[in-house]
Amino acid sequence: MSLNALGLAEAAAGIRDGRFSSAELVGDCLERTDEVDRDVQAWAFLDRDHAMRQAEAADDHRKQGKPVGPLHGVPVGIKDIFDTADMPTEFGSELWAGRTPRRDAAAVARLRAAGAVILGKTVTTEYAYYHPGKTRNPHNADRTPGGSSSGSAAAVAALMVPGAIGLQTNGSVIRPAAFCGVVGFKPSHGLIPRSGALELSRTLDHVGVFGRSVEDVALLAEVMVGFDEEDPDTRPVPRPPFSATAASEPPLPPRFAFVRSAVWEQAEPVTREAFAELVEALGEASSEVELGPGFEKAIEMHRVIMEVDMAHNLRRDYERGGDQLSTPLRQAIERGRAHLAVDYCNSMAGITRLNQVLDSVFDEYDAVLTPAAPGEAPGIETTGSPIFCTTWTYLGVPAVSLPLMRSEAGLPLAVQLVGRRGNDARLLRTARWLVDNVARTSRSGRRKVTTVGSKPALGAQGRKAQ
Repeated sequence: MSLNALGLAEAAAGIRDGRFSSAELVGDCLERTDEVDRDVQAWAFLDRDHAMRQAEAADDHRKQGKPVGPLHGVPVGIKDIFDTADMPTEFGSELWAGRTPRRDAAAVARLRAAGAVILGKTVTTEYAYYHPGKTRNPHNADRTPGGSSSGSAAAVAALMVPGAIGLQTNGSVIRPAAFCGVVGFKPSHGLIPRSGALELSRTLDHVGVFGRSVEDVALLAEVMVGFDEEDPDTRPVPRPPFSATAASEPPLPPRFAFVRSAVWEQAEPVTREAFAELVEALGEASSEVELGPGFEKAIEMHRVIMEVDMAHNLRRDYERGGDQLSTPLRQAIERGRAHLAVDYCNSMAGITRLNQVLDSVFDEYDAVLTPAAPGEAPGIETTGSPIFCTTWTYLGVPAVSLPLMRSEAGLPLAVQLVGRRGNDARLLRTARWLVDNVARTSRSGRRKVTTVGSKPALGAQGRKAQ
């Protein structure tokens, strides 16, 4: 197996143990990119010489016996809404073409401090909203990779890089992870600082990560968590042991609350069938739970907050170059300018109230079990619906997308697990348990329940990665 097919945690361990060098790993990732990215188009900016120089510097650092970080020499992709001092950051918009920041975003700086090689900038949809970018789904070039973190999810799925970061304001991490068949993790609101990243909504923006396993996303997120004085929603708390907890065994087998939610009618038949199969496989470990009154309003309250905040944060671009914005983005800003202040305040107040109701569910269950997306990836003209992500983003709770299933067409279908706000490590442990104990023990002949990583991403020509 080529080094580019290794997961992020495996790659970090291999470099740390001296089994291969960062230059060898990065070289394989660049070779894979040369093979498939003409069709996948996951990268907004990639300088191969600069990537190799970073890798060689990491190898020299290690040869000199200097201490190394948990991601030493491992390449990572950065969504093109995070500032990078050595690469352009253009937000997927012609209005910002050629913009080169002076310093790294906080998340990028922490990745570098952990030893990561910043391979390049991955494609984002315009201003991280709905208008599709150039990226294609690695499993089928006629399908969307999802949005807005399109390039990050596709680059990991196509084996061009073992890990990448994105940002979710609605469904921009969980949805593309589901469509591309990789693991996506959106931590609790405020755990990873967003300073130096495009701000759409302080209340809703979450930094998220992509990898090929639960272990990968745990490690990638862990190194970025922590207080940042420029992000008022972060707190000075000890760094949570995501990796160690995710790798540990739960003291008792987890219990899952299967939540159809108020938008279940938008789930496609293939998703309904797959979840019926999964719930059957879980048996007594899963119970169907109704969240009760109030939650059906969460999607509308999320929309009000998102549109008002976008109207405020993008006001200068709207006023100076509104004719260059896509129609959906321009309309969202205009709706945001028209919302009443009382509706915005009521929407903000709902976050605490509904989290208090949700706490009673987590008193009995380890995780909520629900779809990550309505179905398999739709056509390339859209980024797909984020409707199954919206409530959880609104509430600021942690969520993880696991590609446990496949459609008849062989496209990924994902399970979304949701945890109590602040209980991210426990959610990752539960997710790892689900992968290890349910996917591998599903009955033979079941066509949809598979194992995470059991089918590698397909290259642009439809061949398996070597």
